[in-house]
Amino acid sequence: MIGYLEGKLLKKENDRILLLTNHVGYEIMLPAIVMETLNTRSIGDEISLYIYFQQSERQPKPVLIGFNLEIEKEFFQHFISVEDIGPLKAVKALCMPVRDIARAIESKDAAKLMQLKGIGNRTAHKIIATLEGKMDKFALIRKQEQNQEPAAEDLAQKVINLLVSQLGYKLSEAKTMVAEAMKRNKSISGPEELFEEVYRGEAS
Repeated sequence: MIGYLEGKLLKKENDRILLLTNHVGYEIMLPAIVMETLNTRSIGDEISLYIYFQQSERQPKPVLIGFNLEIEKEFFQHFISVEDIGPLKAVKALCMPVRDIARAIESKDAAKLMQLKGIGNRTAHKIIATLEGKMDKFALIRKQEQNQEPAAEDLAQKVINLLVSQLGYKLSEAKTMVAEAMKRNKSISGPEELFEEVYRGEAS
């Protein structure tokens, strides 16, 4: 059974990614809360995910569902223990942070739970009845900063690697070009913007 994967991001779709690990491409479904954290990741980036592996007689085709944190995967396993909530329905439902869902369950806030995709009033009350009293740990998950920008060093290194490996520059030249570009434009937030600024600098 697959419980964890790390590898290169090959493809991103609305609710799934393709991850290259040891020369094998794994299609992994992601809840919206996990997909949002990949907004700043580019094709080719290295990522790692905890995996929930689903295969049954009713669902013979294996399904892989990915999470950033092991505790998110643990919450998911509790969530699908609720009657009428299978793994595929749960993936679509998780459109708000786990900590917020856990707090809604503990406070018996059915209206909040009904904001989850595909969860109606009857199911919201089933969730509360099944999971209330088991959610304290999940309610304490640290609030994640969304849309974090990649560190400046990571940004610089990606463009330096491109200049050296694909465009034929010496390492010292590439480092100088990138440093000057970042000095000219301190608001650069992605590799493409940095590369364009390097190009502008050389063109002028």
